[in-house]
Amino acid sequence: MKIAMVGLGKMGGNMTERLMQDGHEVVVWNLTPEPIEEYAKKGAIASSSIADMVKKLPKPRVVWLMVPSGKPVDQNIRELKKHLKKGDIIIDGGNSEWQDSQKRAKGLQSSGIEFIDCGTSGGVWGLKEGYCLMYGGNKAAVDHVEPIFKTLAPRYGYLHCGPVGSGHYVKMVHNGIEYGLLQAYAEGFAVLHSSPFDIDLQAVSRVWKHGSVIRSWLLDLAERVFKADPTLSDLDPYVWDSGEGRWTVEAALHQNVPAPIITASLIARIQSRDSDSFAMKTIAALRNQFGGHAVKKKADDGK
Repeated sequence: MKIAMVGLGKMGGNMTERLMQDGHEVVVWNLTPEPIEEYAKKGAIASSSIADMVKKLPKPRVVWLMVPSGKPVDQNIRELKKHLKKGDIIIDGGNSEWQDSQKRAKGLQSSGIEFIDCGTSGGVWGLKEGYCLMYGGNKAAVDHVEPIFKTLAPRYGYLHCGPVGSGHYVKMVHNGIEYGLLQAYAEGFAVLHSSPFDIDLQAVSRVWKHGSVIRSWLLDLAERVFKADPTLSDLDPYVWDSGEGRWTVEAALHQNVPAPIITASLIARIQSRDSDSFAMKTIAALRNQFGGHAVKKKADDGK
C-alpha cells in the first residue's frame, strides 16, 4: 500500500521505517528538510511540499499525520483540504483530544474526506515491537487502511473502537492508566530505596518480571534505568504531563466516575516540579525509556 506520512519525529520516523520494512511505499513530508533526506536514503519517497506529497499518492489517497496535538494538526488539515478529494483519508495518529477529532471530522464532511482518529502507543520501541493502535472512523475507511494497521501493530494490537472520536478517547484513558501504573511502581521503588536494607533495585526489577502478579514491560525498563543509575542521582524529579492524564480526570469528573488513583498521579506530577522525590525521578526515567520523553537533569538548572 502507498501512504503519506506527515511528521518524521521519534514516532513518525520509526513508523515510516516499519511500514517500509513490510513492503509499503511511504511518501514523506516534514517541516524541516533533514528528516526527509534521512528517510529518503532509507527508501521513502521525498516530497517538497504538501501539494507535491499528495500528487505522489494513488486514489484514494491516505495521509497519516504524526504531529503534535492542537494547532499543528489543524494547520496540516487545512493545507491538506486544499489538495485532497472526496474519498481520500486523513489519519491523525497523535495524542489529540477526542472532541477535537470529532470537530475535525465534521469540518471535512462537506469535502467528502474521511477522517480516522488513531491513538498510538509504543513509543520509541514501536519500530521493533510494534504499536498498539486504537482508532475510530467509518467502517469503509478503516477497512481500506487495515493493511497499514496490520503492519504497524503486533498481532492482536489494533482495534476499531467505534465512530470518530472513540480512538482518541480510548487512548486518553490508556494514558490515564499509564499515569497510575507509573505512580504505583515509582512509589514502591521509593519505599525500597529508603528502606533500612541495602536493596538492589535493578535486581528487584528483574525478579519481579518472573512469575509476579505485578510483572510488566515497565519492569524491563526499570531494570535498565537502575542498571544505568541505581540512585537516579543525575535526574531532577520533574515530570511533565502531556495532556491525556488531565483529559482523563476531566472526563471522569464530567461522567461522575471516581478516578482517585489517576487523579492523584496527575497531582503528583504537578507537585514534582517543586520537590526532590525519588518516586518522581523514577517516573521521569521510565517515561524517557518507553517514550523518549525529555528528562530534566540537575546539570540543566545548574544544580
